Amino acid sequence: MKLKGLRWWIIGLIFLATVINYIDRSALSIMWGGENIEGSIAQSLGLTKYHYGLISNVFMVAYALGQLFSGKLFDKVGTRIGYVISIGVWGLSSFLHSTVRGFLSLAFFRTTLGLSEAGNWPGGVKSNAEWFPIKERAIAQGLFNAGASIGSVIAPPFIATLFVAFGWRITFMVVGSFGIIWIIPWLLVNKAGPKKHPWISQEEQKYILEGQSKADREATDDTKGKSLKEILSFKQSWAVVIGRFFLEPIWWIFVTWMPIYLFDVYGFNVKEVGMFLWVPYVGAAAGSIIGGYVSGKIIAKTNSIDNGRKTTILIGGVIMLAGLIATILIGDTAEKFVAIVFFVLFGFQFAISNVQTLPSDFFSGKSVGSLAGLGGMIGVVSVIIMNFLVPVIVDNLSYTPIFIIIAIFVPLGVGAIYYFAKNIESVE
Repeated sequence: MKLKGLRWWIIGLIFLATVINYIDRSALSIMWGGENIEGSIAQSLGLTKYHYGLISNVFMVAYALGQLFSGKLFDKVGTRIGYVISIGVWGLSSFLHSTVRGFLSLAFFRTTLGLSEAGNWPGGVKSNAEWFPIKERAIAQGLFNAGASIGSVIAPPFIATLFVAFGWRITFMVVGSFGIIWIIPWLLVNKAGPKKHPWISQEEQKYILEGQSKADREATDDTKGKSLKEILSFKQSWAVVIGRFFLEPIWWIFVTWMPIYLFDVYGFNVKEVGMFLWVPYVGAAAGSIIGGYVSGKIIAKTNSIDNGRKTTILIGGVIMLAGLIATILIGDTAEKFVAIVFFVLFGFQFAISNVQTLPSDFFSGKSVGSLAGLGGMIGVVSVIIMNFLVPVIVDNLSYTPIFIIIAIFVPLGVGAIYYFAKNIESVE
């Protein structure tokens, strides 16, 4: 049996895993509500905005460590088993949120959720490096990243509907079961890599392997990956690390705090958040796919990976910066704010698909997941710092300084990529 376009089936399953990932992680913020919202998590457990900030950082610390650990895990056991471990643990963790009785038990399951959900990103980057030629990796990464946006589009109305009908405990049971069920088709379809998969056609196998770097083609299961020290000895690796340190908070500030912003500033309830919150993520989904497509077209036309990646990252950076400035100057109603964030997240995803592809542009085999995981971890460290600052700044000033800070981060992140990666190509 041969399956036409097998690489697209693989990325399709990873896209679906990413949708599930974002439904699971979004559930808490959507159902958090406030101390005065009947039936919300905050009201049921007697928790406040400061508890929410702590819980968010508990998740992010675990997520940061999970990025580094899972990058090594995927390099060691491969993407097939790596995903089974990752999504199996996060699905169970999400399900067990339904059993929490207070801050400590909630913090525990947010920890296990963060550790396991982190694996989706280095795993996705590594899988794309295995299954796609270089010129298609950005569009594959864009489709993979679009899963985060589609999950964020689906989550607000879906979770709000379940919450209104059944409450937050049953909602966690429902969303937690999705990841565990996903393991079945993953094991059935992803039997091996493109060099050995029994369902891959000769034409597709040739197309994939000939479109990869020499180091990718020659990599085997026994090829040893570089240590983190060796990886960081290359200046290009710092483009990933520092670039993601400055760019990651732009996404996470909105993912983590936008529901709370709508509760605080506009007095929304859970149902109203469900009606508004999905809109910006439509922009993010479009940005993921279009950014990957544009990068691939530029690479094909100019035969330059460097040109394709950098041009797309720069365009996305300009859109982000313009949107964040608009958020500060004219985002004075809920409708305007949501519309502006639509463009901010479009720009972020337009750029980030190419940023996340850089580890596979620089390295091959068992080094790709390690650099992707390290970059993700450092990016999350920046998010953790911002999560500590947000409640303090908001209570003493407003949300405006937060938008100013992340606006400044945009040129710093894009500039770091241009500075440290003079030419984006394989260092091997």
